[in-house]
Amino acid sequence: MRVFDRLFSPIRGLLPKGLYARSLIIIIAPIVLLQAAVSHTFFERHWQRVTHQLSGSVASEIAFIIATQDFRSATPDSPFDTSARGTLGFIVTFHPGAALPAPPHTSILENTIRDELDKYIERPIWFDVNRREKLVDIRVDVGDGVLQVVVPSGRVYATNWHIFLVWMVVASIVLLTIAILFLRNQVRPILRLAYVAEAFGKGRDIPYFKPAGAREVRAAAQAFIDMRDRIRRHITQRTEMLAGVSHDLRTPLTRMKLELALMPQGPEVEGLRSDVDDMEHMVEEFLDFARGEGGEEPMLTDLEPVLAEVRDGVRHKREAVRLVATGSLTARLRRQAVKRCVANLVDNAATYGDHVEILARRVDGVIEICVDDDGPGIPPDKRDEAFRPFIRLDQSRTPDSSGVGLGLAIARDIARVHGGDITLTESPLGGLRATLKIPT
Repeated sequence: MRVFDRLFSPIRGLLPKGLYARSLIIIIAPIVLLQAAVSHTFFERHWQRVTHQLSGSVASEIAFIIATQDFRSATPDSPFDTSARGTLGFIVTFHPGAALPAPPHTSILENTIRDELDKYIERPIWFDVNRREKLVDIRVDVGDGVLQVVVPSGRVYATNWHIFLVWMVVASIVLLTIAILFLRNQVRPILRLAYVAEAFGKGRDIPYFKPAGAREVRAAAQAFIDMRDRIRRHITQRTEMLAGVSHDLRTPLTRMKLELALMPQGPEVEGLRSDVDDMEHMVEEFLDFARGEGGEEPMLTDLEPVLAEVRDGVRHKREAVRLVATGSLTARLRRQAVKRCVANLVDNAATYGDHVEILARRVDGVIEICVDDDGPGIPPDKRDEAFRPFIRLDQSRTPDSSGVGLGLAIARDIARVHGGDITLTESPLGGLRATLKIPT
């Protein structure tokens, strides 16, 4: 297997990547090889054998003419010429004192004919198969002149070879047409399944998708539908469970807030009220994380106004956030979900940095939104951990910040629902760069 891989590894880079194109190669390659083998067999065996037999027969007849005739007394109107024209189908002419012309360009056909002529006629020979249409001009040096014999081409070589090639090409075209139509019908359900899977990965739904195609493709499509339904049930159960927990927690929190409002005001009461507010904020974050904005339907949205709303929403916290948007930022997505995703990134940057920039552009069919800050950043070995729920990296960020560590987790969850992702790198401003990529 390793030797096979080494031999074919250079070819793999030249092969098409699509299933349809590869399937066509699987069908076309054997047909081409079969045609080559049949053509080789036809020309090497049948065509050459027939040509050898025909040209050998003509050569023997010409040799008989040379052996039995006195060319010094021959004329075009001699009884022999009339007999050759009527019986053999030849036009025999003797040219006294003439010489043979220069030999023409040789081909496989001419070499085959020459072999047979040389076998039966032991004299200098010249012939041409192209000068006259459907005729072969054969000339033999008989000493006192040149004997010219004009023979129908069908008597010298097989002339119906093109019929075989035409039938072979026509049959191949018919077979390839049928194969292409068949493959299109077989590949279409696979492409449809890939499209639906990609749409589901981007948070879109194709409600009228049904399994189709071959049995194996139907099984794969049905497995995808079952998986999609299980994922939806899991998301629904998680949302309903945490929504119930949130509702149950809000009731005691509301009673606590009411009791604190009725109590005499003091430092202790203010501290408790602050703790209750933090707990209420945590409950809201838990619910947002569980819900993931899943109830919103994707729609065609221009992200530039959305980014402007996010920028204006955080202006009161720090100095104005700089927004740079280039190119078309229109895509089918969940507007509020993406807005919350970007807002979480911007809030995170505004919390830990003094200067925040939002850069948005389209690169190779992907909308790329970069949020930069000049804060302390996150060490490279801690960046993946920053996306884990309820994880706060206080060693590298401000330790007295509020929140429960769900901002980046919610943002990445929204990005992946849209088929994208978020990565953390070093910012040109010196802090952290969060890059959101959403495929369109």
